[in-house]
Amino acid sequence: LAQVLASDILVLADQSPCVRRAMSETKAEKVQCFGRKKTAVAVALVRTGSGLVRVNGCPIHTLKPDILRIKVYEPLLLLGKERCSKVDIRLRVKGGGYTSQIYALRQAIAKGIVAYYQKFIDEASKKEIKDILMAYDRALIVADPRRCEPKKFGGRSARARFQKSYR
Repeated sequence: LAQVLASDILVLADQSPCVRRAMSETKAEKVQCFGRKKTAVAVALVRTGSGLVRVNGCPIHTLKPDILRIKVYEPLLLLGKERCSKVDIRLRVKGGGYTSQIYALRQAIAKGIVAYYQKFIDEASKKEIKDILMAYDRALIVADPRRCEPKKFGGRSARARFQKSYR
């Protein structure tokens, strides 16, 4: 593998910058998209491939908790095998709790596939995919803007006040 990579680098080094740029563009058709939920952020790198999906370097079927794993599968199941088998998806996720991370992951996957189809395939199939996802759950494409409200003085939380006493 190292020899093959070294030979590829040598071949690329021998060519002019224009040819090198053209070769790298055709080789790597990829888009990067993010999904957010509360403070969790997931970044999806969608590229041409064979249907491989990895989360933080691990296969998607090892994702915990088991009950919420189906939520991450949803965009892939909705679009079917024929659409998802053409792309590899690499996901990075951090921040938030495990539920927020799951919802951020599913949004990143959905937005990534839509962006990939828009950029490298055609607008009609992108619209078809987006309509399927939006009809199922709007949160797959559009982020949820709700955030935790900060605590204020005069009470124990954002809205609750301390009990008032007149005597």
